[in-house]
Amino acid sequence: MKIGIIGAGQIGGTLARRFTELGHQVFIANSRGPQSLADVIAKTGATAVTAHEAARAGDVVVVTIQQARIPELPKDLFAGVPDDVVVIDTGNYYPRERDGRIEGIEGGLLESRWVERQLGRPVIKAFNNIYAKSLGEKGSPAGTPGRVALPVAGDQAAGKATVLKLVEQLGFDAIDAGGLDESWHQQPGTPVYCKDYDANGVHKALSEASRQRTAQWTGTEKSPGTFAAPA
Repeated sequence: MKIGIIGAGQIGGTLARRFTELGHQVFIANSRGPQSLADVIAKTGATAVTAHEAARAGDVVVVTIQQARIPELPKDLFAGVPDDVVVIDTGNYYPRERDGRIEGIEGGLLESRWVERQLGRPVIKAFNNIYAKSLGEKGSPAGTPGRVALPVAGDQAAGKATVLKLVEQLGFDAIDAGGLDESWHQQPGTPVYCKDYDANGVHKALSEASRQRTAQWTGTEKSPGTFAAPA
């Protein structure tokens, strides 16, 4: 497959390396331009491009940038991109540590529903509940006891099937976590978040999640602070 990645941080860089190792063609972009990606390209084997080029790379586009920076993406990012191109949202909302208050989310929109509104495209929620280190190192063959599992939520059946297949290729049990309105089960603060559970553990954690956003994951008038000192 041809896969575009917008965002060259820990998750973006890890996915670029792993997808390239699997034989996919990967095109990666960041906010500073292709000339800033020499180290990422050397480590991953991906091709450095602009964000517009990543969005037009081919079959799948992964958006993996800080939540608060989603509105900074070009408004025409997906203009003319075919409807069957799958868009994956890996993002998480950290109001007190990094993103500040995002009023749409604070008002009740699910994180990925808010992202959809900013992008003007449906998204599939995946790769948001795992550390980059685990994503890069803990994949294993199907049938391995204790194989780590990852939830995938989305409304488009064909697009979700594509993402579930990619998850399996990366070495994880892919769990269909329902439509995008169910993606709150895997947001920060839920039992499945940043836990390397197997398939049974993921199903159990998803079932035990609460949609109520706790104070830890709610912005204040002083937000954001830092990860060391949330505000």
